[in-house]
This record gives sequence, structure tokens and C-alpha cells, in this order.
Amino acid sequence: MNEPLRVFDGHNDVLFATRETGSITDRPDGGHIDLTRAQTGGFAGGFFAAYAGNDAVAGAADVDLWAGELPAAVPQPIAAREIADQFDRLDQWSKSVDGFETVTTLDQLDACLTGEFIGAVPHIEGAAAIRSDLRNLSSLYDRGLRSVGIVWSRPNQFGHGVPFIHDHSPDTGPGLTEDGISLVSRCGEFGIVIDCAHLNERGFWDVYDTTPHPMVVSHAGAHSVCPATRNLTDEQLTAIAETDGIVGITLSVAHIRPDGRNDVETPIDVFCDHISYVVDHIGIDHVGIGSDFDGATIPNTVGDVTGLKPIFAALRERGYTAEELAALAQTNWRRVIASTWQ
Repeated sequence: MNEPLRVFDGHNDVLFATRETGSITDRPDGGHIDLTRAQTGGFAGGFFAAYAGNDAVAGAADVDLWAGELPAAVPQPIAAREIADQFDRLDQWSKSVDGFETVTTLDQLDACLTGEFIGAVPHIEGAAAIRSDLRNLSSLYDRGLRSVGIVWSRPNQFGHGVPFIHDHSPDTGPGLTEDGISLVSRCGEFGIVIDCAHLNERGFWDVYDTTPHPMVVSHAGAHSVCPATRNLTDEQLTAIAETDGIVGITLSVAHIRPDGRNDVETPIDVFCDHISYVVDHIGIDHVGIGSDFDGATIPNTVGDVTGLKPIFAALRERGYTAEELAALAQTNWRRVIASTWQ
């Protein structure tokens, strides 16, 4: 009998989602992830994103994200406080919650992948908390930072993200700033994963030209299937494979449905179709899961983290072998992380 799959996830927003309740064991808000459901769903761990929300700046104007509007940049000192608060919560969970630990080394990663505990790799989504001169990058690394998403769609001192638009190219603006190029280079020296999710196409190619490590996009889809700005062109997917990198396929319905509707009434097969397209285009070794749990509208057929099991059951029914399912679940992510952290 096959061992149950344990899934490493490229992206979740549970740290931001629990900023009011503060708990990973009790979610009165519901949400997508808590400890019990994670264990039930075979969730091994993943990148836990700390994120400075659009409401971090007092008096910030409301925007309509789905109309392509983006909020203004969050000032670095404000973003830094937001990230510190969320990393503090991650530390508290790691110290006080049995079966949950922060992951900053390969030994710890392997332990979570084999089921010793649920592991959280500290990630920043949107690098606004990092100083332009990078002087606090070392202290953030010491704090546990092992992965950086350069932007969350809105601009910052390092680059420009994509607005949320359907039927549109991801080529929506300029590439990385000079400070952004420096950030990619310095993260390469530290062995910090650079995540290109939310980054516009020119920024993606700047990372491709700069990083010494595999290209990573933690949560996105294929533009050829769902032509949203958040998704990757076939050329970008090919570049990820050329660097032995990985794309985590998102469960965000607006970015997997061909019509771009933000509709919970989305079958699991729509997600599986997306997996199959990318696997056929660049190979099984460069595809993983990047759910966006607690940060997106996901199919009600998945529901929450327990829905990982029916996802992999559906993929198994499509003929994926045990080895291929393991690659999608964790071994691809493990290879890319090891290549970067070494």
C-alpha cells in the first residue's frame, strides 16, 4: 500500500489572515488552514507569507483590484513593522504549538516532508519591508527569512507588479529598479529564494538575467489557459524549466478558469487541466502546488486544505504515476529549495 502523500505548498496567506485571531489551532473565521485540517489534508508545510496589507497605511484610498486598480506602495518602515509582527506570530506558533515548526534548514525541511511536523518556511510577499540599501536583509535572514517575493502587484522600491486584469498580457510596465537588481543578486548570495509571483513580465526577465538560482514562481497559472496578467506566458514557463525551476499552480479560481471568473463553483478538473497543460509544456519536474490558501477564492470542491486529498485523487485518476504525484506534491519543491539554500 502506498504511503499517503504529504504536500509542500508554494504559498499561503495564513499569517496575514490570522492577524486578528493570532491562532493556527483555532480559526473562528473559518479560513483555509488550521493545524487539524492541515494534518487531515496531508499538508506537510510550505512557504508562509508575511505581507503588509493595503490597510497598513492609515487613510489609504480604497481601490477596486478586480478593475485593475492598485493601491499605493507601503512605506518601508510601516511594511517592516507589519512583517515583524507576523514573523513574531510564526515564532510563537513554532514554540507553543505541538506539531508545528519553522523551517530554515534542509534538515528541517526533510523532517516536515516526512511527517515529523508541519513546517513553515518564512517568506515575505512584497519586499517593501526591505530597505533600498539592503542593510536589513542580513537581520531578516537571521530572523528566518528564506524566500522573498519581490512584489505583491503594487509597486515598491524594487519593482512593479501586475494589476488584476483578464484578457491582458503580463507585460504591464517597467522591469526591476537598480535596487531590485541588487536585491536579486544579494539574495542569491544568501541563498534566499526569489519568488516572481505577482511580478510583471519585464521584471521576470530581469530576475532571469540576474539570479544564479532556479527560477521560482510560487503561485500562478498558465496565460495560454487563463489569459490573466497574473499568469505566465509559454515563454516564461520555458525559462523556468531551463533553469531547473518550478511554478506552483494556484487554486485561485480567477487565475485558473479560462473565463477568469472569480467563481467558487469551479470543478477540481479546471485545476487539474491547468496542471496537465503546464506538465505537458515544460515537464513534470517543474510543476508543484502553490495554493494561495487564505489569500484567494478557491473552488468549493476543494474548500480548504483538506481538499488536497481530492486534488491528488483526481490527478491519480488522470493516470499520473505514484512517482509523478510525489514530484507534484513535494520532491520538485525540495529539489529547487535545496539548490538555492545550499
